[in-house]
Amino acid sequence: MKILMVYPRYPDTFWGFKHALKFISKKTALPPLGLVTIASYLPKEWDIKLVDMNAEKLSESDVKNSDYVFISAMTIQRESAKEVIKMANNLGTPVVAGGPLFTMEPDHFPNVDHFVLGEAEEVMSKLVNDIEKGEVKHYYASPRFPDIKKTPVPRWDLLNLKWYASMSLQFSRGCPYNCEFCDIGALNGRVPRSKDTEQVIRELQSLYDAGWRKAVFFVDDNFIGKKVVLKKEVLPAVIRWQREHGDPFTFYTEVSVDLSDDEELMNLMQEAGFNRVFVGIETPDPDSLQEANKYQNIKHDLKTSIQKMQSHGFDVQGGFIVGFDNDRPTIFERQFNFIQEVGIVTAMMGILNAPRGSALYERMRKEKRLIGEITGDNVNISTNFIPKMDPKVLIEGYKKLVSALYTPKNYYKRLRKFLSVYNLPKLARPKIDFNDVKAFLKSMVFIGVFGKERKEYWKALMWSLFKKPKYFSTVVAFAIYGYHFRKIAEKVARENSEVVVRELCSEH
Repeated sequence: MKILMVYPRYPDTFWGFKHALKFISKKTALPPLGLVTIASYLPKEWDIKLVDMNAEKLSESDVKNSDYVFISAMTIQRESAKEVIKMANNLGTPVVAGGPLFTMEPDHFPNVDHFVLGEAEEVMSKLVNDIEKGEVKHYYASPRFPDIKKTPVPRWDLLNLKWYASMSLQFSRGCPYNCEFCDIGALNGRVPRSKDTEQVIRELQSLYDAGWRKAVFFVDDNFIGKKVVLKKEVLPAVIRWQREHGDPFTFYTEVSVDLSDDEELMNLMQEAGFNRVFVGIETPDPDSLQEANKYQNIKHDLKTSIQKMQSHGFDVQGGFIVGFDNDRPTIFERQFNFIQEVGIVTAMMGILNAPRGSALYERMRKEKRLIGEITGDNVNISTNFIPKMDPKVLIEGYKKLVSALYTPKNYYKRLRKFLSVYNLPKLARPKIDFNDVKAFLKSMVFIGVFGKERKEYWKALMWSLFKKPKYFSTVVAFAIYGYHFRKIAEKVARENSEVVVRELCSEH
């Protein structure tokens, strides 16, 4: 069998880091972990090729000369996925589609020949057998959330590792919390399932053997969902492995704010090499947090919790939302002041949307406020339900907020605030290589000479050299990120508010 695996393109987004990647000579931020994992279930004698459209073009000849096209995608890749499916349809190559997009929206893809809905572990053997017999069914659906202790090591050999800024691994799936706007419960369940320690070490070793030596993203919905297992088994083993191999990796992941409650866990994560965590903070407004069922945040003093994580060596990246039913027009200023005061340098601000599978989606449907599907773009000015706030106030307030957050003066002010609290962990001190030197030189040209933030850039570099010299490479990295975020903020500012407002008002 000839199997062509295709990962569709991402548009220019907040987390795509398109404008930052050129500084480090990389083509895309992260690999298609789902596809390279699925590839490990396919017979070794099959001819498998993977095309990541974020790094290379998909050719018609590759599609035409394959027996099947396997495609996996998230919501934000919807448009590119449709283009791939259309190409395969025109060339007569059957499509097998899986992943979050197709699991949640199979009705939007009538031209897909075969679907794998949900997690694939327990259906792959059946799919392979049916392919070999030429009797492939239209739907394959996992009967339950599978045991991921049986998940194989990903096929890194299918990737050109030089194209990627980071690699990805997974320890667990599922999240114990039930935030109203989140679809993780529907996709992966509310009872976290994890791999065993030996699996995690085996996957780290496989990446090391493949030649990887940089950052690794643990893609878990909530990495600390199984704290006891992490503290007693997994993290001590990762620490030992890191020391035995000369600390080749740094790690980052997604966590809930209650990480700040566990001193032991923070210390172990830092010792293992974790230096960044994404936290869904959402809003400083307790009424909106309650509306969103975000009780883990209500229980905490968010400022204290965030700064505690920062002081333990974590760059806390925050997710924020406006557009809750309880939000008032003052929310934009409150969000801005909170983010600046706490020093969250990377603050992803989005308008509330209701993904399929979430409790919010069902509530909006029952209230007859639902008007479509989400785009998946965290910084898109649209929403897929009728908001209670005046749509014009919401969208214009959002655009001004994003613009204010990423003006150079405010961005670099947050950076200095963050570094005043942050304690740089040992493993966060990068081992400088030639690409890092090139990135610094490029930053001096594109940011320091031609960038709109050149004044703040040089001020930050001088401040670091004289006051915090050990943070110099950190400041350079954040300057490059800031360049990307400014470009995204400018893109948001250019979007046509009138069309979106008119659509929302007409639906209302």
